[in-house]
Amino acid sequence: MKQSKIMIVLAKKYPSINIDPSWLTDFFNIDPRIAYYINLPILLFCLFLIGIVSWLITKKLIVNAIHKLFLKTKMTWDDLLIEKKIFDKLAYIIPAVLVIFTVPSILVEYPKLSSYIVTLAMIVILLVIIWTIIALLAVFDIILSKSPIFKDKPITSYIQVLNIVVYFVGGILILSLLLGKSPFYFLGAMGAMTAILLLIFKDTILGFVASIQMSVYDMVRVGDWIAMPKYDADGDVMSINLSTVKVQNWDKTITTIPTYAFITDSFKNWRGMSNSGGRRIKRAIYLKVSSFCFCDNQMLEQFKQYTLIRDYILQKEIEIKKSNSSLIDNESNPVNIKSLTNIGVFRVYAENYLLSNPKINTEMTTMVRQLDPTSQGMPLEIYCFTYEKEWEKHEVIKSDIFDHLLTITSQFQLEVFEEPTGRDFRNIGNVPTQKASAANLYSQS
Repeated sequence: MKQSKIMIVLAKKYPSINIDPSWLTDFFNIDPRIAYYINLPILLFCLFLIGIVSWLITKKLIVNAIHKLFLKTKMTWDDLLIEKKIFDKLAYIIPAVLVIFTVPSILVEYPKLSSYIVTLAMIVILLVIIWTIIALLAVFDIILSKSPIFKDKPITSYIQVLNIVVYFVGGILILSLLLGKSPFYFLGAMGAMTAILLLIFKDTILGFVASIQMSVYDMVRVGDWIAMPKYDADGDVMSINLSTVKVQNWDKTITTIPTYAFITDSFKNWRGMSNSGGRRIKRAIYLKVSSFCFCDNQMLEQFKQYTLIRDYILQKEIEIKKSNSSLIDNESNPVNIKSLTNIGVFRVYAENYLLSNPKINTEMTTMVRQLDPTSQGMPLEIYCFTYEKEWEKHEVIKSDIFDHLLTITSQFQLEVFEEPTGRDFRNIGNVPTQKASAANLYSQS
């Protein structure tokens, strides 16, 4: 047995103190058989005192001295060691080590119990080491997450993988101590349970692989604005760990998405917009086709008063006059005469209005275009980018633009399409009556 070998080595290195039950028999005149059993609690109490005293000395003197020293430094990472109580955890190793070295000398008469106590003390040391390593990994997680280089990387996922490895290795070592087997014996047994392990850790393995792919291809970072309709997620990424990605939506709710879903499902990352020179506006105004018409002289004179299109109207009048000069005199058919349309002039006005807006990034695509006519009219799409990328400010700029364009359409004798309401249907029956009343008034006058 491994425990017996350890005991033999310790017994040779540290000779016995010879605390046997005979001193009870000699001093108290107790039967040797009874003295044998009374001696054991006394010796165990001595071991307990050794452990308590060594822990108090380590905790009160050494650990407190280290804490005071670290608190005086200007560095911040050592404060994290104190916050995570790294040295407080390590203080438990000293009593366990002293117990291991003193047990063979104190419990000479109880070799079997001595071996159990040594094994227990070694397990305590392993548990403390595992506990300390996990705390150190948490410190590294905090430090690396705050670093500009790793701030947007899924560091937490890698730390969680290391945690699993630490627990796995620690568990094997503890089992090897309890059962007296080599750690490689358990590793061989694990090979036969590969299928079960893969099934148990399926999500963990998928999440780890997804975290690596997300990091290598720079797909998602902490702080990115993403949209994932399948999971009803639309907001900023709060954290990326081994199993889940937390997203805080704009309504302040939090959506948890499996990490591997970012590899298997589609999502939209708005980082490109955030890093670009502007945020896009893409919205259409639906105009009634029946309100389109050719511009007469009165309309053109009115349009010349608009600063944004005055030069355009004057230039077009020269081009149209030159083009129409080749036609037959007195030609009045509008089909043969080249002329401007109210929708065309309005489109130019809308484009010049965007170009003159200081909040629009004209270095990026800026245009006003006609889309395919629909049953709701002809869409006139506004396509441009604002300098402001913050959602609230962007929406204010967009609203100001459409407030103006929707209101000024009537100046171009254009009508914006809208579905008829109940009031419109009620007024249908009143139209003849109104016409009749108007006719009566005209006849009376």
